[in-house]
Amino acid sequence: MRAWCLLAVALAVQAVVVPSARADDDEVEVCRIDLGRGWPPATENYGSAVETLFTGGLTPTFSLTRLPVRSAESALQLIAGEGEGDWTLRYVEADERIQIWTGGRKELRTTQHPDVASVPMPAALARRVVAQWQRVMDAQVPRDRVAEFHDDEVVLFVVDGARISGLQPACGPIVQMMEQVTLMIDATDDGDEKRIKRWRALTELLDQQEQSLAGATGAGAGDTHGEH
Repeated sequence: MRAWCLLAVALAVQAVVVPSARADDDEVEVCRIDLGRGWPPATENYGSAVETLFTGGLTPTFSLTRLPVRSAESALQLIAGEGEGDWTLRYVEADERIQIWTGGRKELRTTQHPDVASVPMPAALARRVVAQWQRVMDAQVPRDRVAEFHDDEVVLFVVDGARISGLQPACGPIVQMMEQVTLMIDATDDGDEKRIKRWRALTELLDQQEQSLAGATGAGAGDTHGEH
């Protein structure tokens, strides 16, 4: 399941743009972001059940939860520490798919015990990750854009209390930032020494992306939204 999640992230990172609906014969491609604020229609009960099971009573400052169409659900979470203490980075996978169809009706298997990998993360680095995701989401997903229904895999982002849901983007700054997700998932499976190298790589990635965002989020925000 971990490999499947990493593959989904990698495919998104490789994509650059997707074709928009064309009003004429001109081959114009724009980046369309199918993300909106709040819960997509017909998703809240399912998504809430998954998040409740995965958090185990904790309150993530940042989380990315995947609701696939058929495979097991998973999530990446950042839990704030006390004061300047380390944060907790968690990668959670359902032991078996949570939402299933049985007897013609949906069932939520929430009594299971998901697989949890949990490691400490430096507080300053964790705060940078949250701040950058918040900045990008604010620029890419307008506050008046509500989440829409999708029958494909849905991703649920919660960044410092703000919920953004929809399809994983295949273009734009959010795709670049999914590289951070890959590094953090890898870090939950590493030993202490290798994890330190992941933090260095994540710091370098944050530096690069902050430089890129400084010139892109303001000037390119209008083009990135695309049609909706």
